[in-house]
Amino acid sequence: MPVGTQATVKSMTQEELQEIGFKIILGNTYHLYLRPGHKVIERAGGIHKFMSWPNAVLTDSGGFQVFSLEHLRVIGEDEVVFKSYIDGSTHVFSPETVIQIEKSIGADIIMAFDECVAYPVSHEKAKAAMERTHAWAERCKAEWQASGSISQGGSGTPQALFGIIQGSTYEDLRKVSARAIVDMDFPGIAIGGVSVGEPKQAMLDVLDWTVPELPREKPRYLMGVGTPEDLLDAVWRGVDMFDCVLPTRLGRNGSLYTTYGRINIKNARFTEDFSPVDPECECKVCQNYSAAYLRHLYMSGEILAARLATYHNLYFYYKLMAGIRQAIEEDRLKEYRREFLAKYRKHRAEVGDGQPRMSE
Repeated sequence: MPVGTQATVKSMTQEELQEIGFKIILGNTYHLYLRPGHKVIERAGGIHKFMSWPNAVLTDSGGFQVFSLEHLRVIGEDEVVFKSYIDGSTHVFSPETVIQIEKSIGADIIMAFDECVAYPVSHEKAKAAMERTHAWAERCKAEWQASGSISQGGSGTPQALFGIIQGSTYEDLRKVSARAIVDMDFPGIAIGGVSVGEPKQAMLDVLDWTVPELPREKPRYLMGVGTPEDLLDAVWRGVDMFDCVLPTRLGRNGSLYTTYGRINIKNARFTEDFSPVDPECECKVCQNYSAAYLRHLYMSGEILAARLATYHNLYFYYKLMAGIRQAIEEDRLKEYRREFLAKYRKHRAEVGDGQPRMSE
């Protein structure tokens, strides 16, 4: 799912997202609540009409954003009080109000309000946050059921609520949380609290502990992940859904994903490279523009640089996921993964590690 935090995937139009093939994008409750306001979106006819997007929308609950602003918020058992990063005004989120806001926004998939802790964190603090997440998940579900699931403009189906598993990098907590969220019988289940600074192996350990606890018939959503290699590793372990800012954020900063690894288009070696950024890519950027031209745009500070690079990166991610789905249908995921990585890591072997740290 491309990340459209504020009802826009940065530097892209909705028509371009459809052109690539995306059927679902992600928005953020916290940001949309602060600006333009959920009631404005509701009066516009919901998020689909407001942003002119005919397909599905998932909204995060804003839990990650609220809890990342440690100096701006106070946590209680019933609610969170926080200050707006825009104007400093004070606001209150509770499980009930978050569900009400998400219903006003009108997304097809909404997330329960959870507490996401930073890494590293003590077992004691991780356990307390997990237990609060479980209590809030029960309240979110009760509010969701009480107000009734509504039909949405994008998919025309009832709004689905996903519960979120927490527990940091502790095996016992992750298993307890997975079982608790499964028992609440949400339409879908998310794995939260990763991609917050932990080593990659720690994230994979979380999946190895958690995914076996989840029902096969319900979608499994890994929040905030990740690199192409992360996606392959997580799908291999049984994950279905992902979102991540990497393809858009890195694109705006001159980093492009290619069949042969990630490159920095601002590198001088592209000054007279008149071939496509990725000779094996069929996106309209690679079909019409050279690496030298993209470098020129970046070095000149042109807006088109971010637009073209973002389009290319999102196309790369879309084709990766489409290839994964086809490989699963053909029962050849292992071979697809091996073939993809053999090419993707070739660039790294030749010019060094092109992969970003998640904090970049």
